[in-house]
Amino acid sequence: MAEQRKPENPLISIAVNVVIPVAILSLLSKEKYLGPVWALVVGLAFPIAYGLRTLIRDRKADFMSILGVISVTLTGVFGILKLPPEYIAIKEAVIPLIIGLAIVISLWTPFPLIKKILMTESLFDVERLTSALREKGTTDEFEKRLKGLTVGFSSSFFLSAVLNYGLAIVMLKSEPGTEAYTAELGKMTGMSHIVVLILCMVVMFLVMNKLFDTLTELTGCKLDDLLAAHHREKAAGKAEPDTD
Repeated sequence: MAEQRKPENPLISIAVNVVIPVAILSLLSKEKYLGPVWALVVGLAFPIAYGLRTLIRDRKADFMSILGVISVTLTGVFGILKLPPEYIAIKEAVIPLIIGLAIVISLWTPFPLIKKILMTESLFDVERLTSALREKGTTDEFEKRLKGLTVGFSSSFFLSAVLNYGLAIVMLKSEPGTEAYTAELGKMTGMSHIVVLILCMVVMFLVMNKLFDTLTELTGCKLDDLLAAHHREKAAGKAEPDTD
């Protein structure tokens, strides 16, 4: 069996994708430092390089990672070309809108994205879970409820699209290509990540709780029994009494 890759430290991802770019765009865009154009190039180079590194390392074209790289690249291109702020606002809205629509539309394909996002082998023992659903004869009911969860999950991206658009319109007030505009772009990038992160975390928490309740109800199993092996071992280790 191939060794399972250790998950990336989320703090590294936040630092590279949010903290460093925002700091560079906000603090180094003055002419005596990098200037607005080079601050934009250097600041956005970090998340682009990190996204490409992840794609190359994992050796698979992850839909959301690709969209993330495209989104950051477009921000840089629009800024360098000094396009009106409306272009940034539209781009900020279109990316989460595409993700939300893709999640919903994929329900009518053989590969629903909701399963790829939530029903991963790193979290669940998928084989045991599907077997339990078949034994109980509740597979169809599970698929039906999964559609409801999909609508709830994708709604966070639709709301993010509206919030991102409004945020860009409100925050980007200066002339494109100026120090002030680049600094505003940095602040908008930071605020956008905070808005999307908090929103998605709240929705994900609610959706995952509903998913757990649905699985335990339809399989008749305890949640611990449906988790991936490494999660079950961790839970068992915590449950063992100290013999010392």
